[in-house]
Amino acid sequence: MGTTPILVLGATGSAGRRVAAHLRSLGVPVRPASRHGSTRFDWHDRGTWEPALRGAGRMFLMAPDGIPVDPDFADLAADLGVGQVVLLSSRAIETMGDQRLIEAEDTVKKCGVAWTVLRVDWFDQNFDEGPFRGAVLAGELAVPVGDCRQGFVDLDDVGAVAACVLTEDGHTDRTYELTGPQALSFAEACTVIEDVTGRPMTFHGSEDAYRAAQAALGRPEESVERELASYSALRALGDTEPLDTVSRLTGHRARTFREYVTDAATGPDWPRP
Repeated sequence: MGTTPILVLGATGSAGRRVAAHLRSLGVPVRPASRHGSTRFDWHDRGTWEPALRGAGRMFLMAPDGIPVDPDFADLAADLGVGQVVLLSSRAIETMGDQRLIEAEDTVKKCGVAWTVLRVDWFDQNFDEGPFRGAVLAGELAVPVGDCRQGFVDLDDVGAVAACVLTEDGHTDRTYELTGPQALSFAEACTVIEDVTGRPMTFHGSEDAYRAAQAALGRPEESVERELASYSALRALGDTEPLDTVSRLTGHRARTFREYVTDAATGPDWPRP
């Protein structure tokens, strides 16, 4: 790939910084882009789009939650000669009715550039870097999925897969689904956190518990009810079947949830109880 940089959007975030780190470990030139980095990129500031894209050979693309992938941006990437786009997406988006990601995938596939879509399950790091951190610190988590087992996947493994896909041939025009090596219910995941950290954890998997938790946060009732409909569809899918995509593409086994928790327990995001 020579000296042509790979553009990594969201390079200061949980996913992007891991993708960038894996690319650097492979000796690949990286152009990390973020709202406050040396390469500025802001979805809401079109003036930052072309400087970030110009001269990039390939791109890791993700949009923060709630922000769509603008078709104009994808078209601009094609016009400026970006040769491949790797999009971070999510599992079961059709089932959950995630129109934002459905449209993002469609946009990338239609922009005229070689594409690869990574559909990932729940991130392990949701528990220490993401939306569940506050619940872990409070010792009580509500997610209305009952006892369905999920394929929690470590973001370091996601970063490794993205780096492989961005630097190796044979991955274009493909969709890869990524899970961890085992499926766990949220209650089982909370038990692992409690076992490893000594931090008490209670899980509530009912819709009523979720409503109460979101009401306590001041969330609008209409938004919560839409989310509950999506969660109901996810429950109907049943248990996730773990896949070997991480090991097959990277050559190393995927990290277990317990290994993730053991590492996170020594990090800054979970102060000792």
